[in-house]
Amino acid sequence: MNTVYITGAAGLIGSELVRLFCRHDWKVKACDNLIGGLESNLTRFLDHIDYKNFDLLDYETLKEHMKGSQVVLHCAALPYEGLSVFSPKIVAENIVGGTVSVASACLANGVNKLVNFSSMARYGGQKPPFTEDMPRSPEDPYGLAKAQAEEHLELLHKLHGLNFFTVVPHNVIGVGQRYMDPYRNVVAIMINRVLLKKTIIIYGDGEQKRSFSNISDCSDAIWKLVNSERDLTGEVFNIGPDDNETTIKDLAHRVGHHCGVYPRIDYFPDRPAEVKNAWCSSEKIKTQFNYNTTKSLDDTIVEMVNWIAERGPEEFNYALDLEFTTDNTPKTWVERLI
Repeated sequence: MNTVYITGAAGLIGSELVRLFCRHDWKVKACDNLIGGLESNLTRFLDHIDYKNFDLLDYETLKEHMKGSQVVLHCAALPYEGLSVFSPKIVAENIVGGTVSVASACLANGVNKLVNFSSMARYGGQKPPFTEDMPRSPEDPYGLAKAQAEEHLELLHKLHGLNFFTVVPHNVIGVGQRYMDPYRNVVAIMINRVLLKKTIIIYGDGEQKRSFSNISDCSDAIWKLVNSERDLTGEVFNIGPDDNETTIKDLAHRVGHHCGVYPRIDYFPDRPAEVKNAWCSSEKIKTQFNYNTTKSLDDTIVEMVNWIAERGPEEFNYALDLEFTTDNTPKTWVERLI
């Protein structure tokens, strides 16, 4: 039986991959520190997987727990792009330090394949759609940390033959997302606020464009890549739809529609360092691996609305503190208005 090790297993992507690999009868080992995930995402799997709650920076625990794994899916991160502008220390420590810790444990345990999960923040403010041949050009500490993590993996491949490749799922959304987090997950935040009978908050004019990926489409792509017989070492694959980019203002109206209300919107100043337009091309994985997305943005919003309504909307939990503030720090964070 093949064994896969999944970091960040309680998060949206990690928990979906736990489900997928369990369904295909792999032995699953997993970890999470529960800063950004929901332990409830793993409840139904706990009798079937070897799960530990600890931080990746605890290297000795990680190395020991990873023993016997052939494939490692490194999903764990602190995916707080906006927050990283005002909390760069914790984001850099967790993303760069966590990735190096995972890579070192892979080398110590003779792991055959490491799948590194990056972010389209690696592309920065270049003109979309972003393609894999574009240079890394981050514009915020989160994107920089992701880029530096990739550089560490490239160097460890050169020095020690680390077998890895990088995937770039962009704006992944779906059932299982931490919707009470005030710093990230714009679709989930909007839905939670509407169900709490609050206004939707938009930064800037709302004309920023984004593309959103359904979690099941993302996990299917990972499955194809992990099971490929090709040597993918060092390659990068964008994952997500090519044709659903939408403005944040339009997104707010879609959320309101699927919640059965006309949304009330409060506008706040632009967030510092936020890229105006960001979406990726997935032509590479479509061409090479016959990958296609199946879920529309509206279908995904409906799934999320139904799930959050059933689970119950919640007041937002400011689990992470701002490391410092400036005149440009969003008022919504400083005064905890979300």
